[in-house]
Amino acid sequence: MAKKDIIILGIESSCDDTSAAIIKNEAILSNEVAGQKVHELYGGVVPELASRAHQQNILPVVDAAIKKAKINLKDIDAIAFTSGPGLLGSLIVGTSFAKALALGLDIPMVEVNHMHGHVLAHFIDDEGKDKPNFPFLCLTISGGHTQIVLVKSHLEMEIIGTTRDDAAGEAFDKSAKLLGLPYPGGPLIDNNAKLGNPDAFKFTHPQIPDFDYSFSGLKTNVLQFLQRNTKHNTDFIQENMNDICASLQKTIVDILFDKLTKAAKQLNIKEIAIAGGVSANSGIREKLRSEGKKKGWITHIPKFEYTTDNAAMIAIAGRYQFLANNFVDQSVSANARLDF
Repeated sequence: MAKKDIIILGIESSCDDTSAAIIKNEAILSNEVAGQKVHELYGGVVPELASRAHQQNILPVVDAAIKKAKINLKDIDAIAFTSGPGLLGSLIVGTSFAKALALGLDIPMVEVNHMHGHVLAHFIDDEGKDKPNFPFLCLTISGGHTQIVLVKSHLEMEIIGTTRDDAAGEAFDKSAKLLGLPYPGGPLIDNNAKLGNPDAFKFTHPQIPDFDYSFSGLKTNVLQFLQRNTKHNTDFIQENMNDICASLQKTIVDILFDKLTKAAKQLNIKEIAIAGGVSANSGIREKLRSEGKKKGWITHIPKFEYTTDNAAMIAIAGRYQFLANNFVDQSVSANARLDF
């Protein structure tokens, strides 16, 4: 008898994007995302406003995902949802919705660690894209996390390097704010960097042992650099915007890859992936391609739609939890500081 197809509804609500996806085995049938423009007014995500927007968005987004996938509610075998880490109010909305829907449909639930989802997005069926072989290293970079993950299987992962303070995404966004760029500033730095000279200015490279990172010193260095150069020339930033962005981006990319290269060499691993929102950065993608060619790596770069917070990655991660019978019951709760 043929094995039954497994259909899973994925729900993601860890920060300011409400997302729902339907996955059939390892193929994504739909991946709907509702963003929140309100935060642009404040230069960053406001947790209370985010959770309110999730409440407004979650039902329409789930409905849209089901309709686009051309399935019925009764076709869903399980619900996968992000239980953490993230903003507690946002997580509660997604978790509560998943619990209520699972109870109403009498189907099982699996909880997914948001960061596992980023890594496992590489296993979504995508025409022309090879999936990583185990073990591989994944540089997972977002606004709140910078990690080198040793991925041993779909369910077994180990953080071998992490940031000791700020994440790479924070370094991009907070530096952008210092430059007077609107939120979110990371993509704007990337756009300006394409037009600038990456060797125009030098910024600090924190010396942190092992495979760990630190970006707080770089942020301070950028602040002092701008204060020093605008003291006698108030137009310095506008006159040099592209070169500043290019130099800053090169610095962050070099910091990231110094440690990643060190880890790959010490562990003798040739399969290297990137994941997370900051993996959409063109400098990081190009660096992985170029380093891969130099070092003989097999590289894995996610599609743009799977870099930012999305439910497709939660659905694929949920599939492996489902296959392992790692179900949760109605006592499950959101955990803003969920361990990796």
